[in-house]
Amino acid sequence: MKIFKDEENLNLPIKLDSTSNGEFEPVPLQPPQQLANHEANENAERMAKKTNLSRRGFLKSSCGAASTLLAFNSAFAKFGMTGGFYQLSDDAAAEASLADSEMSGNEFIFDVQGHFVNPNGDWLKKLPETAKPLSFLPKSQCDLADQPDDRSYLNCLGSDEFIKDVFMDSDTDLMVLSFVPSAADSEPLTIQEAAATREIIDKMDGNHRLLLHGRVNPNQPGDLEGMDALAEEWKISAYKTYTQFGPKGIGYWLTDDVGMAMIENAQKLGVKNICIHKGIPFGPKSFEHSLCDDIGAVAKQYPDMNFIIYHSGYDMGHQEQAFSSANTNRGVDSLIHSVLKHQVKPNSNVYAELGSTWRFLMRDPNQAAHVLGKLLKYIGEDNVLWGTDSIWYGSPQDQIQAFRTFQISKEFQDKHQYPELNKQIKAKIFGLNATKPYQISAEEVAKFIKKDAVASAKQNYLNNPTPHFKTYGPKTRREYLNLLRWS
Repeated sequence: MKIFKDEENLNLPIKLDSTSNGEFEPVPLQPPQQLANHEANENAERMAKKTNLSRRGFLKSSCGAASTLLAFNSAFAKFGMTGGFYQLSDDAAAEASLADSEMSGNEFIFDVQGHFVNPNGDWLKKLPETAKPLSFLPKSQCDLADQPDDRSYLNCLGSDEFIKDVFMDSDTDLMVLSFVPSAADSEPLTIQEAAATREIIDKMDGNHRLLLHGRVNPNQPGDLEGMDALAEEWKISAYKTYTQFGPKGIGYWLTDDVGMAMIENAQKLGVKNICIHKGIPFGPKSFEHSLCDDIGAVAKQYPDMNFIIYHSGYDMGHQEQAFSSANTNRGVDSLIHSVLKHQVKPNSNVYAELGSTWRFLMRDPNQAAHVLGKLLKYIGEDNVLWGTDSIWYGSPQDQIQAFRTFQISKEFQDKHQYPELNKQIKAKIFGLNATKPYQISAEEVAKFIKKDAVASAKQNYLNNPTPHFKTYGPKTRREYLNLLRWS
């Protein structure tokens, strides 16, 4: 049987590929995911003919997305991966009205982790003229690459494509623009450039659409001193930090003097949210600081502050199982161990964020069921936050559709006391939970965004949508190393 190559599957509406967000080396697809993509492609060919549509036309429809997820269920089941599944009717692959009802939703979707790269930023001036940062991106990936400039392909990650991918091609209502780990003089996105993108949204009368992080790594010179300007001049909604990052690759703990100084400075400045990258280890030197040992301690000590754990401590190199106090201190269990040790109750001031985590879990329904079940059980159903790490993964719509239909199996629910993923829990995760730490009113925002200029632009766009179903991040070790050269 022919197994479709990774690049041949980029036109599927639900994307299972090896793409990384640049913080970890891409993980190649294994036989279950290869079979899932193969069956999805076969389904697309068969169902396009059955519905008298072109392959492209079928895949752009809700039936195309449903057909893809149903193929994933079939392939995963053949490998015994049935702890979770995409809950769809078989007929949704052929009946548009049924597919629409099962694939769509009216949830308030607040994505607390988004990224873009400034294609004309000062960071490029620090590179040799011959350097081709992110050159693994095909120049044909978006129309903005069709320019004489050798680096025009970087426009595919710029603000225009960011707005299209996030607000036109997905159901996302609100997003927080975040940062990558970097020194102040080599950021592919600075706070000034982030603010410029927010201004683009403002000009579209969508001033409730985008919030900003401010990057702080207190173990590198100047960052603690720069916190005041981030809060006062740029009106950030949270500080974002990477405990694995620092001079000479040496990280820090939030319980270190520099970590405590950062928290107390944020507290003084009235910024209650500290967003911490945990999990997704950068390498052996920083591995210990990818663990969540410090989270419970600072959450207990600073109960008026919110600690939002980006990636939820998830580690691609660790197989997630049901939690046990005897488990090794890795992955999501590292976070759970820490809150239990320090008696931080569920639904208090520790939040678990799903950026890249859910995107990776989409390829393994057993691990997906365990991770979601554990987070809901130990962190709390009010404290799990939606994030996608897009623009690296292209439009987040496929992540939304997959999560919207995902269900933990009855077997796993009974055996591990995991909750059913009902509409109420999913609505909380999709956006309602994030309104608490970010202090916004979902009702007021929803009223506004339904009639703002972004919504009007989207209505016009949906008359002839052009989703590309492609990803932007590195897919191979070589591409990943290319990315590291400029970050």
